Amino acid sequence: MYAAYFGLKQEPFSIAPDPRLLFMSEQHREALAHLLYGVQGGGGFVLLTGEIGTGKTTVCRSFLDQVPAHVDLAYIFNPKLTVLELLETVCHEFGIGVQLPAQRPATVKDYLDPLNAFLLRSHAAGRNNVLVIDEAQNLAPEVLEQLRLLTNLETNERKLLQIILIGQPELRAMLARPELEQLAQRVIARYHLQALGEGETAQYVRHRMEVCGLQGPLPFDRRALARVHAATGGVPRRINLLCDRALLGAFGNGQAQVTRATIDQAVLEVFPRQARTPAAWPRMALAGTVGVLAGAGLLFAATRGVERVDAVADRAPAKASQAVAVAQPLRVAVPAVAPAAPVPARPTPPPTLLRDEQQAWRELAQAWKLPAPDGEPCEALAREQVLCFTRSLDLSVIRQLARPGIVTLDAGTGQPSYAILSALTDQTATLRAAGTEQTVTLAALAQRWQGDFGTLWRAPTGYRDQPRVGAKGPLVDWVAHRLAAAQGGEPPKREAVLDPALRAQVRSFQRAQGLPVDGLPGPLTLMQLNRASGVDEPRLRTEP
Repeated sequence: MYAAYFGLKQEPFSIAPDPRLLFMSEQHREALAHLLYGVQGGGGFVLLTGEIGTGKTTVCRSFLDQVPAHVDLAYIFNPKLTVLELLETVCHEFGIGVQLPAQRPATVKDYLDPLNAFLLRSHAAGRNNVLVIDEAQNLAPEVLEQLRLLTNLETNERKLLQIILIGQPELRAMLARPELEQLAQRVIARYHLQALGEGETAQYVRHRMEVCGLQGPLPFDRRALARVHAATGGVPRRINLLCDRALLGAFGNGQAQVTRATIDQAVLEVFPRQARTPAAWPRMALAGTVGVLAGAGLLFAATRGVERVDAVADRAPAKASQAVAVAQPLRVAVPAVAPAAPVPARPTPPPTLLRDEQQAWRELAQAWKLPAPDGEPCEALAREQVLCFTRSLDLSVIRQLARPGIVTLDAGTGQPSYAILSALTDQTATLRAAGTEQTVTLAALAQRWQGDFGTLWRAPTGYRDQPRVGAKGPLVDWVAHRLAAAQGGEPPKREAVLDPALRAQVRSFQRAQGLPVDGLPGPLTLMQLNRASGVDEPRLRTEP
């Protein structure tokens, strides 16, 4: 209803688990990595848990898109089954024919024997078998015990069945029971999905709207995004419900921008029971106060080292006409439990920045432990097969790349300056230049940064440019082998071609990594393949 009004191709906040809209936060990438680890074989259980609405099923759908061709997969989404019903469902999902006796009721053995024979045949053919059970907190204890017994099906070298359990937090409590200790000991990997932080909530909203066609500024102002996070607790499903209703309300009122007042009204309609939670308002008041201070001149409120920064939300990059000079820094102190004696304030030094872009590339090269002599540093680095990459990116993609890079500040003033982005958290960015580090709020960074980002990456052998559809050669072979390794598949046995099948693998990898999805292995995709392959490259710090 409101999509065209906001310049969108479709409504972005459907609660259906659409993998195209999957926002891959750091923890969602780790969750997906745990599931992909499960398809590599080895037996046992992989456990993925999370609160309702944190994205477990959406991650699972993305995982299903990336299951390698050599994997046979059974998926059960309604596990309220008896032991016999479970075994019948497993056999049905694997396509196993079961001949049941007519003269007596079916037994467990009637299903186990053909299942074991199928698993042995698959193993002999070089295939892996994975059973995925969603909503696994609904499994009865006797069914969980039968699942444990299924992992006893094995050869001398390996177990024949990998089981992935996906469920709510009570699944962890179930596996902690003494009677299920033997099963718990067979969990080889586990991951618990948390809700999104405040900065991630803003990135999540922007990501879904941009995937659905948003071209201009985000129609949520900063205070509205902070209220979205406070009202939803960072749970993606709740964010979807609230933002969908808020956009509908703005559309109905003819507003081009979703404001804090619009969100408050949507909260009353979507979450009426929590709309007036008393404890939430003081926190929101603090967030609004800090936001106003940031907008009024808190551009680079940082001292040497890393300071604590509270209640800060992402802002969209300012336009060139909004570029602002550095104001006198304003320090916001958060009192401890017991106030300490007053300490005389020290003047905060202005941030050190570089005026020479070439010097910024030389400083970035130092993080790679590479020589960058005077002259054109990118030409010198290219001789080491390390290439310079520059593009306008938003913070969500930079988080996914997780590598240090050069940010260009004040580009619209005609006198740009440069610094190395060395750390990025939900609330702050750490900039390094000329041997010093400054930590700034994301709101402060947005006042002076329009998205220009440069970084280095180690190009694979044969790279000259992004390969075209139908291309062959060393680079396409490298991509095919790295994708197979990252997704737990078999490496190709013949020369690779960038055909529809390989492009589908590239798209799945791009989607899982939170990159633009086009099925072509450009620099961003190659960077993430390097990372997935364990290539030794510097990493962006993600903790304060």
